[in-house]
Amino acid sequence: MNDVYRLLIIVGILAVQYFFSTRSNVYWGAVVPVVYIGISTWMFVTERIESTLGLILYLLLGLLFLIAEWSAGRKSLHLKRNKELAKMKTHDMN
Repeated sequence: MNDVYRLLIIVGILAVQYFFSTRSNVYWGAVVPVVYIGISTWMFVTERIESTLGLILYLLLGLLFLIAEWSAGRKSLHLKRNKELAKMKTHDMN
């Protein structure tokens, strides 16, 4: 597979993770990491990832990025809610 396609797939996955993380239910943000762990484990079992150390490094690095996107999405959601509350308070004062 071409490196550009791999990069586009990774960016797409991170975008989906960010989108799920900005939903009101916090558990939507767990969907992509669980799928990632499942696919990585399947790749290890079918010997597409040859070493245990490789699996651990892939899991740690991938989960690090997915958790970072989850955190950014949750912060964005909280900021958006706080802005809406501030708007509502200013309308109530008038």
